[in-house]
Amino acid sequence: MSKVYRLRISCHCERNEMERGNLINRDCFVVPPRNDNCGIGDNFIDLINEYNYNFPHELIAQNPANPRDSAKLLIYKQGMGKMFFDTFSNLTKYLPKDAVLVFNETKVIPARLTLKKETGGKVKILYIKTCRDLIKVLADTRLRTDSKLNLNNNIFFRVEKQEEKYYFLKPSFPVKNLYNIFEKYGQTPLPPYIKNTQLNEDELRDKYQTVFAKIRGSVAAPTASLHFTKRLLSKIENAGFDIRFTTLHVNLGTFAPLTEENIKTQKLHSEYYSIDTETAAFLSEAKKSGRPIVAIGTTVVRTLESASDNKGNLVKLLGETELFIKEGYKFKFVDGIVTNFHVPKSSLLMLVAAFIGKRKMFELYRKAIERKFRLFSFGDGMMIY
Repeated sequence: MSKVYRLRISCHCERNEMERGNLINRDCFVVPPRNDNCGIGDNFIDLINEYNYNFPHELIAQNPANPRDSAKLLIYKQGMGKMFFDTFSNLTKYLPKDAVLVFNETKVIPARLTLKKETGGKVKILYIKTCRDLIKVLADTRLRTDSKLNLNNNIFFRVEKQEEKYYFLKPSFPVKNLYNIFEKYGQTPLPPYIKNTQLNEDELRDKYQTVFAKIRGSVAAPTASLHFTKRLLSKIENAGFDIRFTTLHVNLGTFAPLTEENIKTQKLHSEYYSIDTETAAFLSEAKKSGRPIVAIGTTVVRTLESASDNKGNLVKLLGETELFIKEGYKFKFVDGIVTNFHVPKSSLLMLVAAFIGKRKMFELYRKAIERKFRLFSFGDGMMIY
């Protein structure tokens, strides 16, 4: 019997929820919020639970498809109301005419280090960002301010301060050399649901990285792009479609649970993005001429929508984005998306729902799960346009 994650298993008020379109079938694939009055309120818990669903545990992909473009692909064409099932290797059959595909060329850094405390114990830290001459990290154990953490006899970090769950460390070397330290001594950080991967560190540095990764800065991969091989990219261009690249550095906020503050402020975690001027000019002209803009991944959606003005011009080409996209959002630039299947109650799931609504999104998820599509970062994907 399949083991199923039931993140909330109450199926009360099913009839009313069916009428609202929040349940797809009677086995409670989509889990309604718990509410004494049998209704969806405006409070935080109810809102988050609208994006909950059940899934078999064994569908969480622990290893990537091999080859990458053999991953399954669900295609949903909104205008036709039709659904197709194929693999990424055949993507060109389903792309809209004259489409421009936009990718994120960020590069994942091996951002986890194992250090030795002065007491002799070990601590694992995860790099978050650089703050002038300090680095902001998470640690798997409590650290004492002003204590020393040794990487080896020559390299160490000193704990300068703590702010909430984060620690700020001062390295014994110039911060500009940080990425070189990570490349030599670091480990690739994986999402918490990938617990049993068969890949060693060298393999992870290859497989949990896009084939076109270029600009270092992410602690997580833009996973929709993991499905693309050099062969597939050439096939796309040979079929007459254009490809362009932007950058958004994915940080730990991608895996962080949504908070009441996110809902209250209508803002998400901050992530740095950039688009070069030549790419911006090309994409803006393509948009004006009516060519479909297909974002490969949620990170590209955030990048393009953050950079665009209301007239479809990419104008803010560099900066931090806190954009929170959910149902009701009016897309200014992006017409379609290629994306993986996301964890319940996440901002990524909300972003996908902004394209087609919760009801249709969960219908697609149910169909994918019935067909044993693999889920999350190493899993299969879908294209919506």
